[in-house]
Amino acid sequence: MGDAAIAVVHEADEEEQEHIFRSRFPPVDLPDDVTVPEFVLAGAEAYADKVALVEAAPGGRSYTYGEVARDVARFARALRSVGVRKGHVVVVALPNLAVYPVVSLGIMSAGAVFSGVNPRAIAAEIKKQVEDSDAKLVVTNEVAYDKVKDAGVPVIGIGDDMERLPGAISWDELLAAADRTGAPVVALDPVQQSDLCALPYSSGTTGVSKGVMLSHRNLVSNLCSSMFAVGEELVGQVVTLGLMPFFHIYGITGICCSTLRHKGTVVVMDRFDLRTFLGALVTHRVMFAPVVPPVMLAMVKSPVADDFDLSGLALRSIMTAAAPLAPDLLAAFEKKFPGVQVEEAYGLTEHSCITLTHAASGDDARQGPVQVAKKNSVGFILPNLEVKFVDPDTGRSLPKNTPGEICVRSQAVMQGYYRKKEETERTIDAKGWLHTGDVGYIDDDGDVFIVDRIKELIKYKGFQVAPAELEAILLSHPSVQDAAVFGLPDEEAGEVPVSCVVRRCGASESEADIMAYVAGRVASYKKLRLLQFVDVIHKSVSGKILRRQLRDEFVSRTKTAAA
Repeated sequence: MGDAAIAVVHEADEEEQEHIFRSRFPPVDLPDDVTVPEFVLAGAEAYADKVALVEAAPGGRSYTYGEVARDVARFARALRSVGVRKGHVVVVALPNLAVYPVVSLGIMSAGAVFSGVNPRAIAAEIKKQVEDSDAKLVVTNEVAYDKVKDAGVPVIGIGDDMERLPGAISWDELLAAADRTGAPVVALDPVQQSDLCALPYSSGTTGVSKGVMLSHRNLVSNLCSSMFAVGEELVGQVVTLGLMPFFHIYGITGICCSTLRHKGTVVVMDRFDLRTFLGALVTHRVMFAPVVPPVMLAMVKSPVADDFDLSGLALRSIMTAAAPLAPDLLAAFEKKFPGVQVEEAYGLTEHSCITLTHAASGDDARQGPVQVAKKNSVGFILPNLEVKFVDPDTGRSLPKNTPGEICVRSQAVMQGYYRKKEETERTIDAKGWLHTGDVGYIDDDGDVFIVDRIKELIKYKGFQVAPAELEAILLSHPSVQDAAVFGLPDEEAGEVPVSCVVRRCGASESEADIMAYVAGRVASYKKLRLLQFVDVIHKSVSGKILRRQLRDEFVSRTKTAAA
């Protein structure tokens, strides 16, 4: 079939055909009985003195591969010494730091379950995740300590000044105590590949944050598929930018684990600042930079970029995977950085990270030039995956060039949502298909295009914002009778959350008052950017909010007011 995806049509019965699409590339082998830390750090001893992780900020911390392997083992011993056992959840509330992958891999090595949370979320949101996951410990630093100290579980504090973290267990002292025990890293209950290792939280298709249960095999499987085209010549050579949040599945798996697996270097950045970002690209000779569209926009439009000599960049490619990329922005970026390949990818937490990717070396025999999917597509199907597109109303699978809900089946599909059986059964069907909530199609060449989202999540600078969460907060205001939240396109952010609100009779609050009420109860990226008072929230007969109609009317009113 050449470069096209392999289409398999199964005769389910005389009236129905099952259209299933597989990768144009051959399957890849999956190692058995290997945990994520074992898989990622395999061969680290040969690169013991090579820098594995380095913070981009001047004077920032760095780790060699020898130090990573050593401290992962030390932390695993330390966790066991304080009573952490297989299956226990440890929440990590840290910004992007060089130590972050050491913490997460150490948790997994101990047989425990790593659960990252945004350290800049409000205290109530962090506490909700701690409680929902039944976490036994929290790991944090001064950024989030005040938010987690009253979460009801012990806190391990990382930092040079422990006086700023009163009551926390010192990371350095804990590791030193583990050294004194001298005990080998032997699990009290041996870790199996089928055991859970990560519990990231995702809004999924229903808009309410849920723990996504991922096993060691889920993550190893996804890593094998997503890195299938990395040749031996790149081992030990790639320098990757670690700017995407490490509490996000793409940050910890797609950036950290994949780079460490091939013994590259992760250049760690906590928060985006264009000057620091460009300085890191130049100073550290970054070759691969996973970013969100607003970063690309700054690279293209900000005058700060003119202060740098970017002619000698080592940057070979950038990848966007967390938010839609506007065609105009893509064209402007390619014009300014003609030697940098732009890849769009598609992934979701429920599938352990990347599901579709944009470029790979080799043809079906893994030889020849780099293959690149079409612009504005999200790439082709990875090895070991099956994908189909189904009619959301009938559930029937659809042929090529016909939009339908994207469904994927592989060993990377999550084990389910934590303690949420009904939501799991709505998302993963009886045949093992994960229903993504995204609508797309596959063309004749095997390239996949996203055309809509069933799940209605707003993607603000790559962060998920669930309309249902903001609507619940709005409805808790005594003066709000009804409310709807949806996203509007924004050049810088991708999308911004906005709302239509029906005020109760006699209410006097302004739009700004209601927006401030929401802002005080959510993380900054979830804040409403615009709000309009309306007479009614349009709904279907079944009670579903008609967001598209509300969005169109919102835009029309905005244009009229500006005229």
